[in-house]
Amino acid sequence: MALKFDILKKHNKTRLGKLYTRHGIVHTPAFMPVGTCGTVKAMLPESVESTGAEIILGNTYHLMLRPGADLVEKMGGLHKFMNWNRPILTDSGGFQVMSLKGLRKLTEEGVSFKSHIDGKTFFLTPEESIGIQHKLDSNITMSLDECTPFPATYAEAQISMQRSMRWAQRSRDAFQDRDGYGIFGIQQGSIFKDLREESATKLKKIGFDGYAIGGLAVGEGQEKMFEVLDYAPEMLPEDKPRYLMGVGKPDDIVGAVLRGVDMFDCVMPTRSGRTAQAFTDYGPINIRNARHREDPRPVEAECDCPLCRNYSRAYIHHLQKCNEILAVMLLSWHNIRYYERLMQKIRQALSQDTLEDFVKDFYKKQQQGDIEPLV
Repeated sequence: MALKFDILKKHNKTRLGKLYTRHGIVHTPAFMPVGTCGTVKAMLPESVESTGAEIILGNTYHLMLRPGADLVEKMGGLHKFMNWNRPILTDSGGFQVMSLKGLRKLTEEGVSFKSHIDGKTFFLTPEESIGIQHKLDSNITMSLDECTPFPATYAEAQISMQRSMRWAQRSRDAFQDRDGYGIFGIQQGSIFKDLREESATKLKKIGFDGYAIGGLAVGEGQEKMFEVLDYAPEMLPEDKPRYLMGVGKPDDIVGAVLRGVDMFDCVMPTRSGRTAQAFTDYGPINIRNARHREDPRPVEAECDCPLCRNYSRAYIHHLQKCNEILAVMLLSWHNIRYYERLMQKIRQALSQDTLEDFVKDFYKKQQQGDIEPLV
């Protein structure tokens, strides 16, 4: 095992930690912006780093289709290829492949699927997925799993989970241990507690550098997700990082942190940036709305991103109405900075023993909502 993880402090289930990788330290709880094709959409790598992000996520599925793992390896690995010198986590490709539905066929050996780009057929096995991630030079490799859809019957979830655990063993066997790199196993089991327990037991027996909670944020809703998170993280090893995949909204993240999760990723900050939505301490706002047309305020007064330091809501509203690319760039920058500020506030509150006050203030502001400008 070649990734070191230190837990510095705890408050109930919430943990303050440090994850050490070959390309730097990740302070947890941490949020990972998503760099689908070797880029965080509408952002320079330098801009992403300026938000406070210490680690990003790359997508194995998209990168294996284009430009191909061999080319990325030839170019010196994903860090050099995209000019990001900090840690990178890559997903296994399983989620994207499973979402192809009519374009894929699942067997015990792996998944056969047709590219959404040109229809070319590929066959992804656990061993192939690990090999691709090795060529990408990912600091954190994810084992290949079957992301169980929701809803699923108990029998469906059981079959899917057990296959994922067999694939987890094959993934671990294929992984090449080296200093500063590691592999995470993925817990499955849908919303069924005993299946989650069985999955965790099998993963712990195999032994991983970290553990992810998969199969959530797939349509079950926040209430059911939190019901699972009330017990799932504690089924995983105490001394290893815990990663909730694909989550989520700010209140999802705060709720999950309180339940013992250390790492998150989501496309929401950049996707929202492309649809005129900005996240604030007082909830999300749609900058296209007419009420922002003559609003001289920044999107968020407390934010230190370039959008909030230099531009008014009225200007961003104008850019959106004109479909200017600058609006997407600035909103994406702001949203990622908002997420990173949120994680920094959580870590600071943990460090200063003020977590309960932070949480109370967070929910109070979210419920209050964005304040209309004074006339």
